[in-house]
Amino acid sequence: GGSVPAEHHPGKIIWADLVTPDLAAAERFYAELFGWTYQTIHAGNTDYAVALPDGRPIAGLLQKPLPSGERRQPAWLTFIAVRDVDAARRIALGHGAKSVSEPKTYTGRGRQAVLADPEGAVIAMLASASGDPPDFLAIPGEWIWSSLLVRDPAQEATFAKAVFGYDVFDLPSDDGAVHVILSSDDYARASVNSLPPSGHRRAHWLNFIRVMNAAESSAKAVSLGGRVLVEPHVDRHGGNIAVIADPAGAPIGLMEWSDTDTKVEPK
Repeated sequence: GGSVPAEHHPGKIIWADLVTPDLAAAERFYAELFGWTYQTIHAGNTDYAVALPDGRPIAGLLQKPLPSGERRQPAWLTFIAVRDVDAARRIALGHGAKSVSEPKTYTGRGRQAVLADPEGAVIAMLASASGDPPDFLAIPGEWIWSSLLVRDPAQEATFAKAVFGYDVFDLPSDDGAVHVILSSDDYARASVNSLPPSGHRRAHWLNFIRVMNAAESSAKAVSLGGRVLVEPHVDRHGGNIAVIADPAGAPIGLMEWSDTDTKVEPK
């Protein structure tokens, strides 16, 4: 039979990795909260747990002790699809990004590199060996949206357009904050939003998991040892969202979805 050519969706957010000091605790938390099951891959002397919400791999969790003396908290690392890692990385470095880890090819996964963008938000780029998953609406327990929180959204949107080839749309705003949508293949991928002016938070990516009820999931996260960073509220698109931290402190977004909501596919 003929082989199906691999689909590529440059600009699509296709994966996320969590580096956590306690893998077993993280697996328990996300399994209880989102119904994730795992497939564990033993690589050298580390275990890498692949999260499978519905038999579809979407994320990886791996254990690493946090460097002592650093005030870094665990965080999810967002992977954006590119066709050519080395070319995209060259463009990024030319636009003010810094290298975090050099390009490296992993068997079965593809070639990836990790960068810090001009404001210091860490991002990974991946040219997937097997192609990118097709576009479809996330089911509960899967990634549904990503947001980049920065001081200068316009500058970041220009950077993202240059590196990942996004189409950039400004959203009207009544709160004075800047909201920009990044889209590719006529499919909205992520938003760039202003960091609250008061906070001392660094620029960062925040990925959202689809949930049935943001308030219930937030309460459940707390009962499992997490905490609520942003209380459930109706976002500017009319759906409920919240932001929680897992027991080790890694932030993750929760987003409800109704069928009348169309922000992921502005076709």
